[in-house]
Amino acid sequence: MTKNNSFLYLNIAGDTSDCCGDSCCADELNVEITHDQLDSMTASIQHYYGIFATSALDRVVDSKHIPSTDKFYTQDQREVLPAEVAGASAGCGNPLGVANAALGEIVMDLGSGGGVDCFIAAKEVGDEGFVIGIDMTPHMLELARKNAEKLGTENVVFKLGHIESIPQPDDTVDLIISNCVIALSQRKDRVFSEIFRILKPGGRFVISDMVTSDAIPSNVQKSPNEWVACVGGAAVMSEYIEMIGDIGFSDIEILKEEQSRPYADDWQSTLINLTLRAYKPHD
Repeated sequence: MTKNNSFLYLNIAGDTSDCCGDSCCADELNVEITHDQLDSMTASIQHYYGIFATSALDRVVDSKHIPSTDKFYTQDQREVLPAEVAGASAGCGNPLGVANAALGEIVMDLGSGGGVDCFIAAKEVGDEGFVIGIDMTPHMLELARKNAEKLGTENVVFKLGHIESIPQPDDTVDLIISNCVIALSQRKDRVFSEIFRILKPGGRFVISDMVTSDAIPSNVQKSPNEWVACVGGAAVMSEYIEMIGDIGFSDIEILKEEQSRPYADDWQSTLINLTLRAYKPHD
């Protein structure tokens, strides 16, 4: 007997309004998910991005697909990336573009996907630095490791893990980045607590994420479709920033703020692509 489950079907229509910003995952991914596969919002996200990873090459050859790297990244950054890496991008900003990663730093990318930001960071920190990518989707990790091998990148490692419980010792990372991933978490307070734990004193995070200017409708918050699109779990920006301060971060600074869907005239007009930076205080 089939049980009722609000996550029973996940049908993602692929126009540019369905994801993080105008172009983060502009594809047609229509996925039927059974109750045996899907018992939680986390599972829906993992399932969706697993399919997103395995279809990355299809997007490379699709002339209609515009990767998010084309919108948010500089020409110099894009030149580092082969087409198949850009095909797995699904961000709503460019945190590395304002993070000022330095030679020799240890950088961690939360929700590293196919490795886009990791490979750019690897160039910036040089051979003396190191980059760690964390992702909960095995297919994404497989794709990222294949990409690393193709690029010959030796100062990057990709780990399986959840951003609410990061497999990394305390006080070991100089810079944490994330690109439209924290919005996918149902425990954002836990994510930022983990970021605080892992950063070295004086270390910083620079993240791009989806937030809102006002609370979105409850039916949107409960929708698996909207969650995988980084929308259902988007926090109100003022509450998001207050939470970061409450956890202990200092010098919180908004680096970029823009409407995600500027032509919308309903609740979607409240969606914001936010990039911000904050520091873990020195002891």
